[in-house]
Amino acid sequence: MPRAAAERKPRTATGNVSRIATRWAATGVEWGKRALGVDGRPPRHTVAEVLHGDEADSPGLNDREIAALRGIRRFGATGAILMAVGALGAGAQPVLQNPVQGERLLGLPARIPSVALTLTMTGTVMVVLAWLLLGRYAIGSLHTGPVRRRLSRSQLDRTLLLWIIPLSVAPPMFSKDVYSYLAQSEIAARGLDPYAIGPASALGVDHVLTRTVPTIWRDTPAPYGPFFLWMGEGITALTGENILAGILLHRVLALAGVAMIVWALPRLARRCGVAPVAALWLGAANPLLLFHLVAGIHNEALMIGLMLAGVELALRAVESSAPIRGTQLFLLTSGAALVALSATIKIPSLLALGFVGMALARRWGATWKAVALAALALGAVSAVVLVGVSVASGLGMGWIHTLGTANAVRSWMSIPTLLGLGTGLAGVLLGLGDHTTAVLGLTRPIASLVAAFITVRMLLAVLTGRIHAVGALGVSLGAIVLLFPVVQPWYLLWAVIPLAAWATAPAFRVPAVAFSAVVSVILMPNGGEYPPFVIVQAAVATVFTAGTLIVLTRHRLPWRVNPTPHADGGADGPERPAAYADSP
Repeated sequence: MPRAAAERKPRTATGNVSRIATRWAATGVEWGKRALGVDGRPPRHTVAEVLHGDEADSPGLNDREIAALRGIRRFGATGAILMAVGALGAGAQPVLQNPVQGERLLGLPARIPSVALTLTMTGTVMVVLAWLLLGRYAIGSLHTGPVRRRLSRSQLDRTLLLWIIPLSVAPPMFSKDVYSYLAQSEIAARGLDPYAIGPASALGVDHVLTRTVPTIWRDTPAPYGPFFLWMGEGITALTGENILAGILLHRVLALAGVAMIVWALPRLARRCGVAPVAALWLGAANPLLLFHLVAGIHNEALMIGLMLAGVELALRAVESSAPIRGTQLFLLTSGAALVALSATIKIPSLLALGFVGMALARRWGATWKAVALAALALGAVSAVVLVGVSVASGLGMGWIHTLGTANAVRSWMSIPTLLGLGTGLAGVLLGLGDHTTAVLGLTRPIASLVAAFITVRMLLAVLTGRIHAVGALGVSLGAIVLLFPVVQPWYLLWAVIPLAAWATAPAFRVPAVAFSAVVSVILMPNGGEYPPFVIVQAAVATVFTAGTLIVLTRHRLPWRVNPTPHADGGADGPERPAAYADSP
């Protein structure tokens, strides 16, 4: 056959299939790059455009607003005091060694539970309302634009301190997790492995520390990292089986974490072009933090505080114009070590190291070689900290195998769990049987894959400069929290606090404020359940009391968006600078 005829030979079916497969593969790769944001095209409608915007500085409050601020401060402090008093009867009190039991005056709330619950619920609503009113002078109205005048850092710090003090001396509220901390620390102090045995088996069912541990956790190993239990061992060495002393020292740890949040959050906000006071109001003064990290004594306070402090120190080096050596290298290493240390309390905070690494890789040229070098450097620091703490504490690496302990709880706030529970309920109602467990086995892995994709997308967005590392961290933690198999109310702070330093748009602030306020007032202060009739009585009394207080303070507190101008200079009045030292 001539060569020309051979060249005109019809194409075979195998060749056609090969070309189609090649074209599909190329299309798939292109779609994958586009989904991950590495296709080189200009970004459109990015997360940063939707959620972030720089905030300009605002002048200080005028005389009328300062007077209103004092009223808001007292209103919230009164609510916090009511919570502390009501918690003597409605809080998460220990079964044994209750210090107020049998006392003539301090034990009175425990003998009238409906009144104690009413006091606590009323105080809770007052603190939430005061927080919302304070927002008028921190971020302005969410509907009428940015704040015209903003309270100073000093004014916010004093307000926050005044609200925290009563909750710091109150009995535990909203959760009994602190009793699990005490029991697991006692297990470790006895030389047993808290990652292999639960309080009931290690200490005995009738042990003073086991008795108050919630039943669901009495036979489960500790889900916390070795650094937290190591500190718990130290507390046990000081307090022994004294529950009250152990609670107070664990609250000191929680307050140390809150102090680190207050230190790091405004600095990260300035780094992102956000008003520090606005970030502190939404992040540090958030009722979820006050109620669950301070009053509830959750170890998230220490985890988030170490994580944010580490990110701030590391970004000082990464975003500095000076070469990364000497002081800058020390800041970078210290920051990475703090983030890794926070992961030895709860592992999700280790994610922050990835975003610091991507910011570092971008500084080094945003190449894959730079990514590998940054991962190697920060990975080495984190490995030294994780392994070092595990070995030095004597607890070993067993904590890695208990990270999924909390998955035994079915939380309605988790999207995949809610879908599974809803589908299972629908099956029961339709007579198809209860397939909740099977559906959860499907929805939870899918949700994990979605959260992993969002995290990878955010990491690459930091590398390409489309989003700041702090914002990407908050978005990723938000996806992980909402798609996590178990979501507790205070888990929301994993995302809300970092995002408070970056996200300024109503698309974030409106749902964050609404959800924080609603969740803060619907949970029972004793960490359990009350009889329905007691809850109804307390709720009715709380609504009546709160309504009465609003009426009585309608001329003193800024309940309305546009208060009526006063005769002494109008609504605005003379302005004052937002200086730290000059604020009341």
